[in-house]
Amino acid sequence: MRFISKTSLGGVTEQLFTLDEIPGVLWTPEDAHGTRPLILMGHGGGQHKKAASILARAHRLAAEGGFAVAAIDVPNHGERPTDEEFDRIATEYRARMAAGEDTAALDTAMYTLVAGQTVEEWQAVVTAVQQLDHIGGGPVGYWGVSLGCAFGIPFVAAEPRVRAAVLGLQGSPALAGTAAQITVPVQFLVQWDDERMPRAQSLALFDAIGSAEKTLHANPGKHGDLPRFEVDDSLRFFARHLG
Repeated sequence: MRFISKTSLGGVTEQLFTLDEIPGVLWTPEDAHGTRPLILMGHGGGQHKKAASILARAHRLAAEGGFAVAAIDVPNHGERPTDEEFDRIATEYRARMAAGEDTAALDTAMYTLVAGQTVEEWQAVVTAVQQLDHIGGGPVGYWGVSLGCAFGIPFVAAEPRVRAAVLGLQGSPALAGTAAQITVPVQFLVQWDDERMPRAQSLALFDAIGSAEKTLHANPGKHGDLPRFEVDDSLRFFARHLG
């Protein structure tokens, strides 16, 4: 892991890094010392590791919860190069969105293209970050909705270091079998009027999650209308399960 820059603002230290070819960012409480929980944040489709929503949540989790928070540019996003097939899917996705057509199948195609690679990269990031003295080998959480959920479900299912996850805004049927393998506590977010993900599919994916402790948070509004107060609930959720 190679750190590129270090800045501090509002009691939170931000460090940009690269791990092999993976560009990422790490947020910690300013002057942090000792072991602390680590939360990984997965961004949405077309976004990147420092998207405004990711940045705002990361700062609150670090400043108010005392967590370490890490995000990366997933393949074909942010500073990562894009391949021809992904560009084709993304172009078709934008066209269908503009026409008001169903995009659920294209969400699945995006996930299928690079999901395995993303899981391996997140696992490498956890290993590298937990070697830092001010983070250590504490419990791990995951937060990701939309495409971040599509990548997060296989990661949470495969990685035993993850103890709790906030997921949602996703309902691809292709994820159901993997979701059944998840056993950690889950908070699942649904926008009741989501124009990108059919409500019935989102509810079916929640139902497929194998966790004994799982909670559905359903709010009115479209895909991008997730209420800000859900950040408060995420803070309490991770504090309860990660300490």
